[in-house]
Amino acid sequence: MSKKQAALTAKVVETQRPTVVGADRHPGWHALRKIATRITTPLLPDDYLHLANPLWSARELRGRILEVRRETEDSATLVIKPGWGFSFDYQPGQYIGIGLLVDGRWRWRSYSLTSSPATARFGLRSRSSRTVTITVKAMPEGFLSTHLVAGVAPGTIVRLAAPRGNFVLPDPAPSSILFLTAGSGITPVMSMLRTLARRNQITDIAHLHSAPTRSQMLFGGELAELADDYPGYRLTVRETRVEGRLDLSRLGRLVPDWRARQTWACGPEGLLNQAERVWSSAGISDRLHLERFAVSRAAPAGAGGTVTFARSGKSVVADAATSVMDAGEGAGVQMPFGCRMGICQSCVVELVDGHVRDLRTGKEHDPGTRIQTCVSAASGDCVVDI
Repeated sequence: MSKKQAALTAKVVETQRPTVVGADRHPGWHALRKIATRITTPLLPDDYLHLANPLWSARELRGRILEVRRETEDSATLVIKPGWGFSFDYQPGQYIGIGLLVDGRWRWRSYSLTSSPATARFGLRSRSSRTVTITVKAMPEGFLSTHLVAGVAPGTIVRLAAPRGNFVLPDPAPSSILFLTAGSGITPVMSMLRTLARRNQITDIAHLHSAPTRSQMLFGGELAELADDYPGYRLTVRETRVEGRLDLSRLGRLVPDWRARQTWACGPEGLLNQAERVWSSAGISDRLHLERFAVSRAAPAGAGGTVTFARSGKSVVADAATSVMDAGEGAGVQMPFGCRMGICQSCVVELVDGHVRDLRTGKEHDPGTRIQTCVSAASGDCVVDI
């Protein structure tokens, strides 16, 4: 460890209490919390609130899993009751982050909301029973997705990241819409469809969805009911194991007026890349809205290093594939976070010393720059300002 690193590690930094989520919306409760903080020091009121109700927290968003409903053999919908500070005024198509404690380690992933914000906005449910849903497909390489589908029990407390994302449906909706989905790419569009149904805005929607088979299709029954109930919703399902993948160069045969429609597309990379080419060739890229679930990462290089968190005085050895955020949380450091995908910029901190490598591009960042901890890994020993 360098002298500079040692000095930073040894430096005593005054403890800062966390900003209270939602304080601006609940000034009265926040004032009471401040009084309670003085009375309960050195503990925070949060420590006592947790004993009364695990969903009450001023430090972070939390939720309780109320129900796990199996959708298909390898997918399930999780009904979650968020705790204090969660805003139900999200937009259909957005996603949330969910953190689950497994084997002593917090594991995070982002999932599209499949519920409709209309349940809260229009008073269709009482304030005490408001919930959100995510629908998770177990992936062979996905530890957390497999656990959420098959191993999580109702009553489990999870951490939540606030709803985010630009793949959203405007209000009012366009007069004519094309939804282009495949596999679990149906999930954000399901929130949109449920919202449109609640708003009675299903007027002219063409929906092309691909799934390996009907039995593996998410929300198959609900989508069929929508098609029966709303003449303006036309669903076309393609079973790829029998019919092969959808060829967008022949899109005009299925949706003759596709060029005139606002299109929302979500699914595998191959489908989305082809959609970009087709819409670009037609000169209407502005009418195509895409959602990509995965952040492509470059292969890890180097041997990682020791990551030192200057303000907390903690250090941890991390390999070249472990993000600074994951390394910090594994060491017990309270890391800022948002999407955990390198999109929202909520996790940005200063790199004080050493180098980190962007897991998406392989680019190395120098001391004095600001880095996204969720997509940066140590490239040798480094120090970050947190």
